[in-house]
Amino acid sequence: MQMVGKIISIFDISIEVVLSSDNVKVGDILEVVDDPNYRFEVVEISNTSATCISLGSTRGLKKGLDVKILSHGIHVEYSDKILGRIFNSYGIPIDKRKIESVKTRRTDHPTTTLQELNIESQILWTGIKVIDFFAPLQKGFKMGLLGGAGVGKTVLIKEIIHNVYTSLNSNAIFTGIGERSREGQELYSEMKKSNLLDKMAMVYGQMGDNPVSRSKAVYSGLTMAEYLRDEKKQDVLLFIDNIYRFIQAKAEIATELKQILIGNGYPSDMASEMSKIEERINSNQNGSITSVQAIYIPADDLTDESVQTIMSYMDGQIVLDRKVAELGIYPAIDVFNSTSKLVDVEKIGERHFSLVESVLKTLTRYNELEEIITVLGIEELSEEDKLIFYRARKLRNYFSQPMFVAEAYTGIPGEFVKIDDVLNDVEAILNGKYDDIDESKFLFIGKVS
Repeated sequence: MQMVGKIISIFDISIEVVLSSDNVKVGDILEVVDDPNYRFEVVEISNTSATCISLGSTRGLKKGLDVKILSHGIHVEYSDKILGRIFNSYGIPIDKRKIESVKTRRTDHPTTTLQELNIESQILWTGIKVIDFFAPLQKGFKMGLLGGAGVGKTVLIKEIIHNVYTSLNSNAIFTGIGERSREGQELYSEMKKSNLLDKMAMVYGQMGDNPVSRSKAVYSGLTMAEYLRDEKKQDVLLFIDNIYRFIQAKAEIATELKQILIGNGYPSDMASEMSKIEERINSNQNGSITSVQAIYIPADDLTDESVQTIMSYMDGQIVLDRKVAELGIYPAIDVFNSTSKLVDVEKIGERHFSLVESVLKTLTRYNELEEIITVLGIEELSEEDKLIFYRARKLRNYFSQPMFVAEAYTGIPGEFVKIDDVLNDVEAILNGKYDDIDESKFLFIGKVS
């Protein structure tokens, strides 16, 4: 044991330590000699003292206590033992079951180098029609998921996990940052009921935890995802809910340390902190990490500095809309605001690209016709507009889908729909092949035939 100093001041989560050793560096973890429950991360060194932030509560902590350095830093389990388990921000199981460790790894290791990156990854088809058609994913992509409570976000996440595991035999990591304890428990229970729990690991920095704990959850989740990619050679799904809470936690830490904040109270190093996370989410020769990141929009302001910083790293966005949910269409995705960098002629092909354009054009015209019908009635439409109107309603219903993870509630067997079938169906609807079929027949089906 190497004693490296004494605590000389305590201010909420900020701890000042006078150093007796020159071996301490920024990023090291210090621990009170007689009580391992008190641990701190060194964030700044000045002459003979170190400023630290507490990894947990400082209640009961006293001045004058001796501290030692932990050589391993923050580390988490780096083996198959993570699957089917739920951890806190520091890799400690919180599901009331012990873990027999096989191997651990530090959470703050360097990002993937340029030489290791694989940017020629394949498209990751989810089998969910509306996503694969309007906002397809690519292995290694980062996709923003925008939407409030009650619009089907959890069901969509579960379905993506189910479908990707079924098609690729790949596992998933769910990372909750600033999550309510109740929501975490509900997701855990739902995953267990859906037989998905053994296919994933969950990491939570709960809302009631201090900001340091909340900010560290994402690094623990990333490290577990890297295990599945680099050791298991898998294409991994990483869900982060909510990435905005990471920036919020960093802002709270910066306030405690009396650092200068920028507009709206965000930390001045926000961009560099985000890059540390996002640069670890990518593909290499072993496999890929594909991330879906829920993003809270403060005051519904898309121009907010934090939102702009986060979105600069995203390869697309999936927007869940309450108005779509109110129509009884699930997944309740707003197709006008959901985008992907893959929607390009050279990436998805001319046919797929032109069909996306045609569908959006048809649905846009449908919205215009709805306003006309509200005032004048459908009889005032031309025959051409009537065809557009009814075909658009068929398309809107077609992009609903029965989900595997919701079978117990809907009684409708879930379906995985291949993208070729989606393109064929969409083309047929647009060309009038199904004009004689009632629009209700297109609601909650897989492929048409």
